[in-house]
Amino acid sequence: MMSGDGGRCRYAEVQPFARCCAALLALPAFLVTISPVSAHRTASGWKYPPACCHGDIEHGECQAIPERAVKENGSGWSIVLEPGDHRKVTHRNRYFVPYGSEIPSGDGDYRICLHPTEEHENCFFVPPGAM
Repeated sequence: MMSGDGGRCRYAEVQPFARCCAALLALPAFLVTISPVSAHRTASGWKYPPACCHGDIEHGECQAIPERAVKENGSGWSIVLEPGDHRKVTHRNRYFVPYGSEIPSGDGDYRICLHPTEEHENCFFVPPGAM
């Protein structure tokens, strides 16, 4: 028998603390696995399809664009974005989305996802009344 410890096992005293620490260490991994879900959500709460959105609400490539940037032509949607119209746009960009390739917007705004660069339109969203 060891002196001073009354024969108790020190592991029994440390075990609850070890379980607590293990749970705290697992928390960041859990948060990382759930954060991409919120990355696909707009400020109004509507969700982008996961195939369109690669980022978060502040740094991602999807966001609302001004209505003035969107024009219909005979076979689709012409979109002209200037710097300031979308966080990824650094110079004037033109995009064309043929009819039938647009996606209904869940919040009434025109929206676009630019991925992998500002030169490429990944997904284009149109308010239901405009389709």
